[in-house]
Amino acid sequence: MFNLKINKAVATALLFSSLASVSHAQQLTQYVDPFIGSDEHGHVFVGANVPLGAVQLGPSQIAQTWDEFNGWDWCSGYNYKSNDILGFTHTHLSGTGIGDLNDIMIVPANGKVQLFPAEFNKMNTGYGSLFKKENEICVPGFYSVKLDDYQVRANLTATDRVGYHQYIYENTDNAHIFIDLGFKMNWDKTTDSYFKQINDSTFVGYRFSTGWANDQKVYFAIRTSAPITNVQFYDDKDQKFGSSTVKGLAIKAALFFDAVKDKKIELKVGISPVSTVNALANIDAEIPNWNFEQVKKQADEKWNQTLNKIQFEGDNDTKKIFYTAMYHTYFAPTVFNDVNGDYLGTDKQVYEKQDFTNHTLFSLWDTYRALHPLMNLLEDRKINQDFVKSMLAIYQQQGKLPVWHLQGNETNTMVGLPAIPVVADAVVKGILDEKDFELAWEAVKTTAMGYEHGLKFVRELTYIPIDSMDHESVAWALEYAIADYSAYVLANKLGKTEDAAYFEKRYKLYEQYFDKEVGHFVGRKASGEFRRPFNPLMAKHRENDYCEGNAWQYTWLVPQDVEGLIKLFGGEDKFLKKLDEFTTMSSDLGEEASNDITGLIGQYAQGNEPNHHVPYLYAYAGEQWKGAALARKAMIDFYTSKPNGLCGNDDAGQMSAWYVFSAIGIYPLNPISGVYVFGSPMMDKATINLPNQKQLVIDVKNQAKENSYIKSIKVNGVAYAKSYITYDDLLKGGNIEIEMSNKPNKKFGRDKSTWPTSKGI
Repeated sequence: MFNLKINKAVATALLFSSLASVSHAQQLTQYVDPFIGSDEHGHVFVGANVPLGAVQLGPSQIAQTWDEFNGWDWCSGYNYKSNDILGFTHTHLSGTGIGDLNDIMIVPANGKVQLFPAEFNKMNTGYGSLFKKENEICVPGFYSVKLDDYQVRANLTATDRVGYHQYIYENTDNAHIFIDLGFKMNWDKTTDSYFKQINDSTFVGYRFSTGWANDQKVYFAIRTSAPITNVQFYDDKDQKFGSSTVKGLAIKAALFFDAVKDKKIELKVGISPVSTVNALANIDAEIPNWNFEQVKKQADEKWNQTLNKIQFEGDNDTKKIFYTAMYHTYFAPTVFNDVNGDYLGTDKQVYEKQDFTNHTLFSLWDTYRALHPLMNLLEDRKINQDFVKSMLAIYQQQGKLPVWHLQGNETNTMVGLPAIPVVADAVVKGILDEKDFELAWEAVKTTAMGYEHGLKFVRELTYIPIDSMDHESVAWALEYAIADYSAYVLANKLGKTEDAAYFEKRYKLYEQYFDKEVGHFVGRKASGEFRRPFNPLMAKHRENDYCEGNAWQYTWLVPQDVEGLIKLFGGEDKFLKKLDEFTTMSSDLGEEASNDITGLIGQYAQGNEPNHHVPYLYAYAGEQWKGAALARKAMIDFYTSKPNGLCGNDDAGQMSAWYVFSAIGIYPLNPISGVYVFGSPMMDKATINLPNQKQLVIDVKNQAKENSYIKSIKVNGVAYAKSYITYDDLLKGGNIEIEMSNKPNKKFGRDKSTWPTSKGI
C-alpha cells in the first residue's frame, strides 16, 4: 500500500515530471469550453472535476417542468438556458438522459434560513439565487459564479474524491452554509440521511437515495476553514433538532459562522462509497492543507496532462471543439473507491484495500463503440486494466458483466451485452494481464449464456420471436451478435476451439432477421413470418422492433461482419446504393419519433450511437471518399463551439469520443477488430503521445473546410494505398502524411486489396 501522507511537494514534482515526458507540453486547457453541449439536449456536466474523478462539483438548477421547458434537459443538474442556481452538489451524470445523483447539496446563504429549494420563476419561495452569465466562469477543474440574491461569490475546484468550496460573502446578514441531504433532481429521491457534528469545523454524514439506480450510498465529510458557531438541524417536515447527531428521511443543516465582508470561508467535502471515516481520510490524503489556488492549479495540470495526449493543431474554433470533446471523454467511468482502496461492491459488501482502482458509471451501450477504444489508444495499461477489473469484479458480485452500472447498482438499461466487447478487447490487445484471462473468459461466456431478454433463443442459435418480446427484439439481437463476435474472437485468442465455433454461429444470427422483400432487419413471429404491416421509418420511442431508432437506422448495425451484410444486399453495388439512399432520403421521422434520434443527414442519425459507424462503412465497399464527406459534414454540422454544440446527449462521452477519433481522421468501425478506417481529418497536424512512450504524428496537407477528401497518404514517407490502418501499426508511432482535396480521389481505397476487413488483422 502507498503512504497516504505522501509529501505534497513530491506529488507535485511527479506530476510535473509526467507532464515533461510529453513532448513540448502545451497549455491546452485554454481551448476547452465546458459550456459546449450544456444547452438543449447535450446534458453535459458543468462544474469542477479532474479526469475520471468521483467528485464532479457543480451547480444544480431548477429542473423546469415539461410544460415550461423540459425537465429532461436538466439531467446533469445544469442547462445553459437557466439563470438560477439552487446550490452546489458533488456528483453528476454527464450527457445522459438520467436524473440521478446531484448528491450533498451545499448553499452559501444568508438572511432567513430557507429549508426547501425555490420554485421556478419564484426565487423568494426557497433557497437558491439568480445569476448573470457574465459572472459565471468554467474552465477544466474550476467553476466560479456570483449568486446575485445572496451577494456571494462561489469558487469551486476538486480532486478525485474531494470538492473544495470557497465562498466570499458581500452580504453577511445571518450568513450560513445550508446543507440539504433531501435535495433531488428529477426522479431521484432520498431514502435515508444522517448528519453528525464532530467538532466546530468537522461534520460527517450520508445520503442514501433511490431513482434509476435503486440503492445509492454516498458518505461524506465536511471540514470548514472557520469555526462554526451554531448549528441548526431540520428534517423534511420543518422540524428542528437540538442534538449534534441527527438521522431522518431528508436531514438539513444550517451552519452559522462569524462572517466578515469580503473574507473567504472554505469547505473541503470528501465523499466515499464506504464510510464517513474513509470520507475524512480522503480529505486528509488529497487536500491536507487550506490552499485553494494550489488545488485549482493541480486540477488544471491534471487536465493539461490528459489533453496533451493529443496535440491537435488547426484553427482556434476547431481546436476548441476538439479539446472540449476530448475533455468530455474523461468524465467517466468515474473513480468509485477510497484512497485506501476500499469500495462498495454490487453485492453491497465492502471490499477493503483492493489493488486496483474501482470505477463506476459504465454507460456501455454507448461507450463500447468509441470511448473505450479511445482509452485503449491513449491511456496506459493501468487505467484500462482498472476499467476491466472493475467489470470483472461486478461479474463476480452479480453473476454477469455490467450493462449500465452506477454507484454499485446494475440498472440493466439499454440493449445487448455491451461489456463483452470491452473485456474481450482488453485481452486481445494485450491490455489485461494474462493471469486474468480465464476470469475474463468465464465472465464473457457466463454473461453470454444467460436467459434474459431473448438470450434463451440466441443460446439455441435461433432468432428472438416478437411473440416473446413485444418491442426491440431486433435491437437486442443485433447487439447480441456484436457481443457474440467479441466472444468468438476471445475464444480464438485463448484457444477454446469448441466455444469459438459456437460463438461464430451466434454472431451470424443477425442474418435471420434480414427480410429480403423490404431490404431491412425486421422482427419475426415464432411461425417464421416477418412483421407486417411494416414501416421502416416508424420511430416511436422504444415501441418498435428497434431501440431509439427505426429499421433504416438499424439496417447497418453489423460492424462485426460488414462483408456478410454486403452479401445480404447482393453485393457492393447494391449495398452502396442502399447506403446512398439512407444518407440522402428525407429526414422526416413522424410526430411520435424518439427524442433520442437527432443530428439527421437523411435518416443517418449522428445524435444516437447505433449510427456512429455508418460513414466508415463506405470504405468496406471501395468508396471511402463518400464516407469522408459524410463524416466531415457530421462534424461541421453537429459539433460547434456554441452551448448547443452537440446534436444529442453526449452519453457519458461517446458522442465526444466519436468526434475525437473522426477529427484526427480515423475510426474503429468494429471496436474489437483493431482496424481504424480513414475518414476526413480536421486538423493541420496531430501529435499523439502514445502510452508506450512513442509518438504518432499525423500531418495533414492542404487542410481547408471544403477539402473533405483524402487525395493521398504516406506512412513514414512511403505511399500508402489502404483505406485503413491497424492498432499495432498506430502503436509503432511514426509519421502519417495525409493530403486533402476538395475533389474526391475515387481511386483511393477503390482496389479491393486496400479495403478494411471487419474481422481484424
